Amino acid sequence: MTLKNTADRWGPISQLLHWAVVLLIAAIAIIGLTMTDMSNGPSKIKIYALHKSLGLTLLSLVVLRLLWRFYAGTPRPVAGTPHWQERIASLTHWALYALMFALPISGWVFNSSSGYPLQYFGWFNLPRIAERSEDLSRLSHDIHEYGFWLLLALVLAHAGAAFYHHLFQNDATLTRMLPGRRKPQPVPAASPSPSLSQVPEHPDAD
Repeated sequence: MTLKNTADRWGPISQLLHWAVVLLIAAIAIIGLTMTDMSNGPSKIKIYALHKSLGLTLLSLVVLRLLWRFYAGTPRPVAGTPHWQERIASLTHWALYALMFALPISGWVFNSSSGYPLQYFGWFNLPRIAERSEDLSRLSHDIHEYGFWLLLALVLAHAGAAFYHHLFQNDATLTRMLPGRRKPQPVPAASPSPSLSQVPEHPDAD
């Protein structure tokens, strides 16, 4: 079994990175939508810190996924897919990549320009990537917030398209990103037993 992508399906490394990113985005979104309503206190600080650490993890995974994509290649389009659908799918993929970079980086800029410390799961501190600035803090916050809603819309559209292909077009768009069983190799038919007329006579027979 090859770890790289093949012409017909995504390999196990690409599948693992894809679903890890999906789970991370879901966790970050849930935390991000609930943490702002929490009352001030140690619990809120811990939840914000977790949100930031997961965002940095997402950034790392997206970089790794993009590098693996360039190395391992991509499967060819599913047979029968119209060219316009291929173009939309390609544009959607690259827009998702752009947003998955933009959101963690804008959050990092917002954190730096607001003067907050940034730790990764409490293990070590990360450097500031921007000077303190109220204007930059407000701008990066807006990019982070509105970019999230755009990312959510694209993720839902991407998932909806995959399920549409699976349920209504009955093609492999969805299943080739899932761990799948290989098609069983056909079992060769057993050779028929030779008939009596085909059995050679014993050389010593009279």
